[in-house]
Amino acid sequence: MIRDTSATDRLIEVNPKRRRMLWIGGVIVFLVLVALVLPSIRRMLSAQSSVSVSRLSFATVQRGSFVNDIAADGRVVAAVRPTLYANSQGQVSLRVHAGDSVKKGQVMAVIDSPELNNKLAQEKSQLDAMEVDYQRARIDARKQRGALKQAFEIAQIDAKSARRDYQRYLQAFHNGAYSKSDVDRAQDKLEKAEIELQNARSNLNLDNDSLDFNIKAKKLAHDRQQLLVKDYERQVDELHVRSPVNGQIGQLFVAPRATVARDAKLLSVIDLSALEVQVKVPESFARDLGVGMPAQISGNGNQWQGKVSAISPEVVGGEVAARVRFQGKKPENLRQNQRLSVRIVLDKRENVLTVARGSFVDESGGRYAYVVHDGIAVKTPIRVGASSIDKVEILQGLKVGDKVVISGTDNFNGADRVTISD
Repeated sequence: MIRDTSATDRLIEVNPKRRRMLWIGGVIVFLVLVALVLPSIRRMLSAQSSVSVSRLSFATVQRGSFVNDIAADGRVVAAVRPTLYANSQGQVSLRVHAGDSVKKGQVMAVIDSPELNNKLAQEKSQLDAMEVDYQRARIDARKQRGALKQAFEIAQIDAKSARRDYQRYLQAFHNGAYSKSDVDRAQDKLEKAEIELQNARSNLNLDNDSLDFNIKAKKLAHDRQQLLVKDYERQVDELHVRSPVNGQIGQLFVAPRATVARDAKLLSVIDLSALEVQVKVPESFARDLGVGMPAQISGNGNQWQGKVSAISPEVVGGEVAARVRFQGKKPENLRQNQRLSVRIVLDKRENVLTVARGSFVDESGGRYAYVVHDGIAVKTPIRVGASSIDKVEILQGLKVGDKVVISGTDNFNGADRVTISD
């Protein structure tokens, strides 16, 4: 037979006092566990829904410096890009190609305009004729002035001779040598000579004014024709289309040897020394944008300082176009339409309550945020201020250290309390 263990078994008697202590200890442990777990259970039961933590992003409210800025991608454009037009109808001879470098004043195209050249020749011939008339009027005036002066001087001599004769006759009359009639004839002769002298003097003055007026009229006509010739010379000179800046040929709008009409587009020149960056800013940020604001331009591993030089007055597709001008030394090796990154600083302040920017601002319109307490996201009314690239200014509703759900709040469906599960 196989022995069992009955011979070694021993009945243990439990002390009733010890059993009561075990029961009391178990009850105390149970009550402590209930006290610790019950609030969490209550909070979980009070939540309207539950969302996994992996679907959310969080940020902590902080106080510090706040830089209100705008980040955008821009492209390099030429601030100075003149387009040249034909000033007259004619045939165009191009002397450059697209992409060629040109200097200021360099001839890029020549327009052959027989009509304008003939008109210039005609006006020059008219100017020569007017020059002859003007010089002839001056010569004639000198001749007439000489004749008038001679007549005046002869009248002076005649008057002087008549005065001497009258004095001589008058003295002889007193001496009884001449009769009274002889004295009267001498007096009449004197009066006649004085009248002729007065007329000669008057004619000299009047004719002098008339001659001066005639010469002045001839000179004014000559000068007017000279101005007309200069204007035609300018137009003929503009048939040689010159570059207004140092730069590069951008685009040719006509073919070589083509016949163009007046004011037709010929070509464009890009001034590579005056480059700017054109950016498009969302309409919501454009209201804070102003001319002269500082900006940082980066690209190709380089950074440059700039400032806003122009802002478009219209909104297109929810965006506003603006231009940023380089400050200081001009960047090198930049190309037209090259892509660069631009950061425009709108404002900078210290000791500002901020939180990382997230989709919660757009989803709630900045009216509320979900603050996390013990695994529960509580919907809290807030008021936001300015927004930057990575931060949002908090004006009301949050305090330093608050943990806020910044993205994924669309999963909450607007609930007041949401459990965040692992």
